Amino acid sequence: MSESRPVILVTAADLADQATALLKDFEVIYAGKQCQHDEMLALAKKTNPVGIIVRYGSISADMMDAAPALKVISKHGSGTDTIDKDAATVRNIAVKAATGVNAAAVAEQALALLLACAKSVPKLNARMHAGYWDKATHKSMELGGRTIGLIGLGAIGQRFAKMADALEMRVLGFDPFAKALPAYIQPVDIDTIQKECDVISLHCPLTADNRNLVDARFLSNCKTGLILINTARGGLIDETALSAALRSGQVAMAGLDSFAVEPFRAPHIFQENEQLILSPHIGGVTGAAYVNMGVAAANNVLEVLAT
Repeated sequence: MSESRPVILVTAADLADQATALLKDFEVIYAGKQCQHDEMLALAKKTNPVGIIVRYGSISADMMDAAPALKVISKHGSGTDTIDKDAATVRNIAVKAATGVNAAAVAEQALALLLACAKSVPKLNARMHAGYWDKATHKSMELGGRTIGLIGLGAIGQRFAKMADALEMRVLGFDPFAKALPAYIQPVDIDTIQKECDVISLHCPLTADNRNLVDARFLSNCKTGLILINTARGGLIDETALSAALRSGQVAMAGLDSFAVEPFRAPHIFQENEQLILSPHIGGVTGAAYVNMGVAAANNVLEVLAT
């Protein structure tokens, strides 16, 4: 490690070339994709970074204390729930997010999960490969004319809303912080979304106030046969309650790209259930989003360190 250049610690094995080019005046050190907390803590003590770019894992108070030179923690993405923001505030460490740069990728993943659920794509594909022809017995859901409710109307939520509108769905949205919404999004409260929506899609950050927002009570107040989509944070859903709602038929299908504990570890209550379409939190993992998030994360670091 060079003694002349300050260190940027990246909690991953790589960063886009365009991002590392921006950080040319720093020594960029990688913790590795599977680096555990104790290993990252030791690395923080050894390298004393001025900035941390967070791709995987969490950043706790003890990691901040291990790096007295630390000035900024920059998320390689939009969600900062894996960073102890209260601890950072106390220590005068800035926390930044690459807000909106992966909106297209995540919104497309939400659409893919919605279509997979409504059209039974994985099930029909498996049946076809097994030699079956289910045309006489299968009925898919037509999305045109249906009502979709979006909880969270940031860059991702609004982009997905535009896609839903293009499908001629009625779009309802809840977000107390959203301003100047397009005409095709009807702002409503949570109760209205529960009562009127055939599909509910989550696009809000995870906070202490909304953890397990989608619990047994929430689901019982929804329309029977709901399709639930989550490309935000797994902690928004009570997974046991969702499993029960799927068994009862209250929820017909769910498409999930995030989970309460990640990586998803087997055995898990969501396994072996045809009513669930699952992906390993890859909504924002595209070539373009990888570059955009890396560049935004690097620029956020540079902006803080320049002040």
